[in-house]
Amino acid sequence: MKKKKYIIKLTDEQKEKLNALIDKGIHSAREIKRAKVLLLAEQDKKDNEVAQIVGYTEQQVQNIRKRFFCEGLESTLKEKPRPGAPIKLDRRAEEIASAIACSNPPGGHSCWTMQMIADKLVELKYVSDITDETVRFRLKKKK
Repeated sequence: MKKKKYIIKLTDEQKEKLNALIDKGIHSAREIKRAKVLLLAEQDKKDNEVAQIVGYTEQQVQNIRKRFFCEGLESTLKEKPRPGAPIKLDRRAEEIASAIACSNPPGGHSCWTMQMIADKLVELKYVSDITDETVRFRLKKKK
């Protein structure tokens, strides 16, 4: 059996904080699960036991241990920012898309489709490429 690399030792203050976080239930499910992992790990439970109790994998439990050891309690409980994809439509392009949607449709059409708006934005060089779904989502969000 391999020896644990990151041993969890919580102060009384940290334990109180984690128990309060779990009891209140106003935090995200991930924060509550991480708090449970830390409390169980501090009780010298094996990673596979903790994982089974909380519903995580052993690797997730090990990652939480490591993060607590290296970064501290607050960093362990909170989500790290996720970069996501860059925004395709800036504010100006959204305004243009909205103006296009409100204008008269091209000949032979009764209304603008999302694909037609996307094509028009590319034609006018506001974006290099864009999908009709992105246009739909951004216009819906603008309402």
